[in-house]
Amino acid sequence: MRRRAADYRRPVRRMLWCWIWSVLGLFCLGGLILFVIQHNHNGNQIIRPSSEEWTANFEEENYGVFNLTDEIASATSFSRQLAEQMTLVKAYITIAKDHNNLHLAWELSSKFRMSQLLLSKAALRGEPLTLEEAGPVIKSMSSLIYKARDLHYDISTTIATMQSHIQAVEERANAAAAQSVVFGQLTAESLPKSIHCTVLKLSSDWLQNPTLSNAADELRNSPRLVDNSLYHFCIFSDNLLGISAVVNSTVSNADRLKQLVFHIVTDGVNFGSMQAWFLSNDFKGATIEVQNIEELSWFNATTYFEAPDDMKASSFLNHLRFYIPDVYPQLEKVVLLDDDIVVQKELTSLFSIELHGNVNGAVETCFEAFHRFYRYLNFSNPIISSKFDPQACGWAFGMNVFDLIAWS
Repeated sequence: MRRRAADYRRPVRRMLWCWIWSVLGLFCLGGLILFVIQHNHNGNQIIRPSSEEWTANFEEENYGVFNLTDEIASATSFSRQLAEQMTLVKAYITIAKDHNNLHLAWELSSKFRMSQLLLSKAALRGEPLTLEEAGPVIKSMSSLIYKARDLHYDISTTIATMQSHIQAVEERANAAAAQSVVFGQLTAESLPKSIHCTVLKLSSDWLQNPTLSNAADELRNSPRLVDNSLYHFCIFSDNLLGISAVVNSTVSNADRLKQLVFHIVTDGVNFGSMQAWFLSNDFKGATIEVQNIEELSWFNATTYFEAPDDMKASSFLNHLRFYIPDVYPQLEKVVLLDDDIVVQKELTSLFSIELHGNVNGAVETCFEAFHRFYRYLNFSNPIISSKFDPQACGWAFGMNVFDLIAWS
């Protein structure tokens, strides 16, 4: 068999040897790198880790950070013992002051501040408390606690004292809440001078302009006020600005403007200004009726409910919502709007809601316990307890749909 020329064999042999030496070189280089890493590790030299190693080390360091909250929650930590003693010492400070034992109260306060300082230092340096640090303070506070107990500041005395303090705090909180309601109502009903003058000017226009009176008489006999094919909204308030905001926002978001009818009931003081305002302005074809509550002969003092802590709740107008079928005996369905809302969507769709024989459609407000029925009604009365569920939800009166046929 004929052999190939040497010139064609030598390159193949050289290439094979190059591959062999390359593989050997890689193994040597790998061994050298491992040796250098091991040497550097033993020599405490800094080596740049890979991205995976850096991430693992970072997470391990983060999870290893000292957390004082976790330390206090630990049953075996000195911080936990200090925190528990501080709670008890704080109670004994109050009791000692009530019994005029000011020296003991001063000693307890001193140890309390010392414990606070120790916990602050532990949080700042990021390390838990040691026995050498916490031991003396824990021991001294324990002796003071025993001293307080020897002075008959036992658990029953502690409970009685705490209950009296809780009762006093609750009384101050209730008084502050009642005061805030009164101040809030005064703020809400106060008007800037310019707006107050506007109300006075509107009242003057109503008294001096017979055209407005004629327009009001004509509107009072309008068949639109009792047309059940239209959308009827009722608002009971003496707040001209609030009612104007409700009407304007409802009209601005409505699609069928000429089918909207607003029934407003106010008091005798604001009747003239509201008549002048709504008769003098165009609300894009919507019909607006203003009535005086004093002209409702059936609504007298016997229907008045007193709520001394809330001026708005104790007004005649606030309770008129419970007599809507008497105010509008010819209507079948109405939407009640409060004077402190701003409408942001079209409301005529509310009239197509099927109430399934119920009188009222509203939004439940069961976010807190005080919106349950047992906070409003006297369930010791057997009639109420047989008719209502004490855990049933109350509702907000900001926007309600009433089926007056089901009601009457």
